[in-house]
Amino acid sequence: MPESTNSSAFFDSLKPGFKGDLDASDATLAAYSHDASLFTLRPRIVVFPKDSVDVQALVKWVNSNRVAHPELSITARSAGTDMSGGSINHSIICDFTRYMNAIGEVNAEFGTVQPGCFYRNFEKETLKYGAIMPTYPASREICAVGGMVSNNSGGEKSLKYGKTADHVDQLKVVFTDGNEYVVKPLTADEIKTKICGNSFEAELYKKLWDLIQKNYDAIKAAKPDVSKNSAGYYLWNVYDKKTGIFDLCQLIVGSQGTLGFVTEITFKLVPVEPFSNMLVVFLPNLTHLADIVDEIAPAKPDSEESYDDYSMNLAVKFFFDFFKELGFWGAIKLGFQFIPDAWDVLISGHIPKLILMVEFTGKTEKEIRDRLVALKAQIAHFGYKIHIARSSAEADKYWRIRRESFNLLRKHTKGKKTAPFIDDIIVKPEYLPEFLPKVQALINEYKLIYTIAGHPGNGNFHIIPLMDLNSPLSADIILELSKKVYDLVHEYHGSITAEHNDGIIRTPYLLQMYGTEMIALFQQTKNIFDSANIFNPGKKVGGTFDDIRKAIK
Repeated sequence: MPESTNSSAFFDSLKPGFKGDLDASDATLAAYSHDASLFTLRPRIVVFPKDSVDVQALVKWVNSNRVAHPELSITARSAGTDMSGGSINHSIICDFTRYMNAIGEVNAEFGTVQPGCFYRNFEKETLKYGAIMPTYPASREICAVGGMVSNNSGGEKSLKYGKTADHVDQLKVVFTDGNEYVVKPLTADEIKTKICGNSFEAELYKKLWDLIQKNYDAIKAAKPDVSKNSAGYYLWNVYDKKTGIFDLCQLIVGSQGTLGFVTEITFKLVPVEPFSNMLVVFLPNLTHLADIVDEIAPAKPDSEESYDDYSMNLAVKFFFDFFKELGFWGAIKLGFQFIPDAWDVLISGHIPKLILMVEFTGKTEKEIRDRLVALKAQIAHFGYKIHIARSSAEADKYWRIRRESFNLLRKHTKGKKTAPFIDDIIVKPEYLPEFLPKVQALINEYKLIYTIAGHPGNGNFHIIPLMDLNSPLSADIILELSKKVYDLVHEYHGSITAEHNDGIIRTPYLLQMYGTEMIALFQQTKNIFDSANIFNPGKKVGGTFDDIRKAIK
C-alpha cells in the first residue's frame, strides 16, 4: 500500500532534489491553513524553494507521485493576503517569500523581481530611479508582487494606470512539465514559429491558439463591460486580430497559479510625479455619489478612493494600532491630524456616511493646487463639506484609514469575523445611483453589519460584512446573498470581482456570470496547461458550493 500523504515522511523523497526547506510542523501548518479569506484548509506540508530549479524539481516530483497519490497538488503562496482563499489548499503550499524574494535589474522603465518580494521593498528600489509599479493594492505594506500578478491587482491608482496586467513586460513560468519558460508578447510571425514542432511549449501554444481562433467572437463578446475585472481566465486579452500580438502574459496574470508558477516578473514602471495633494468630500449619504463621481471624472484625478463611517469610527476608536506601524512620534503626528475631524464630528454630532478622497499628482505644487481649487468650485453645488488637504501629512491621514480599514475591522470585531464574500463587485459608475441602494437593501434583509470602501471612479466597491461564522446559518447566508448580489451585478453588466479574484469564494459563481459556453472554454484552457490538475485545484474551474461550505472557518 502506498504511503499516505498525511505522513510527513512521505515527502522525504523530495529532499534529495530540493535545496529549500520542508516544514510539516503543527505551528507551520496552522499558520498556512488560512489567508485573509473566511476559509481554513490545513495543508500536508509547506515548502520554501530557494530558486526556480527547486520549483521545477517540486513540479516534477508531484508529477512522478501523482499516479499513486492523485490528491497531490501545489498552491503558490507569497504574502498570504488573498481574500478569496486562493492561497490555501489541503496538499502542498509553496511559499516564495522566504528565499525567492530577490530584486534583479531595475531602471527608470523596467524592474525585474522574484514573486516572493514584498511590494514595499520593490518600491524602495524603483523609487531610486524615480519610478513605481503603480497597481499596488491597499495592502501595499504587507503584500508581495507574486500575489499582485496572481490576482491581477488594481488598487488606488487603477483609475489612471489600470491593473497589473497592463504593467507586465514578461514572465518566467514553470509549467506542468516541470520546466521554466520565458513568456512575453509575440508578433504574428513569432507565434507562427512558436506553434511549430512537437515540444511541450509548442503544443501548449498551438492548442491555445486554436482555441482562441475557433472561438474568437464568443471570447471577445464575453469580456465584462467594466474598467477592471479579475473573474475567470482573460482569454479576450491574449490575442487581437487587429494588432496581431499574441500575449500569453495576459492569461497567466490573474490566473491564481492555476496554469503554472511564476518564478520571475519584469514590470513596466511609470515615472513618479514629485508632488501630490488631495481633495476630500464628506458625503452625508450615498444619494448623489454617482453624480459627483461623474462630475469629477473629466478632471482626470490619479486616484478616487473612499471609506465609510464605520471605518472612520474604527480608526478613531483603535487609533493606537497605528503606533505599531508608525512608532510613537509618527503616531502622535498623525493624531494631531485627526483633531479637525474630531472637532467637526463633535459639532455636527455625526460622522459622514462616506469619505471620498480625490488625489492629483503633478510637477509643481501650484499646478495641483489650481486643479483642486477648480474642482472644489465645480462640485460645490452639491452642498457637501469639501476640504483640500493642507499638507502631504494631512493627506496621509486619509490614506492610512483607507489602507488599514480591512485590517482594523478584522482585528477588532468581538464575537464576529470579517466575511469577505461580496467584497469586490464592480459596475460602471453611471449605474451606482440605482445599483448601490439595491445592494444595500439585499444586505439589510439579513441584518448584517458591514463596511464599504473602494474605488468609486471605477464603480468598484469592497463590502465586508461581519458574521458569526460558527453559526450553522452563516454558510446559507453567504451562498444566498452572494447569488442575489451577483444576479444584480449581472443585471448591470458588471463583474463579481474587479481585483480580488475568484479563489474558493467565487469560482462556483463564474457559471452565473459567464454562462456554459465560456465556462467550457475556461475548462479547456485549464486542461491545455494543467491536464493533471496539479496547480491550485478548485480555483477558476472545478470549484463547488460544497467547497465553500466545507472550508468556512
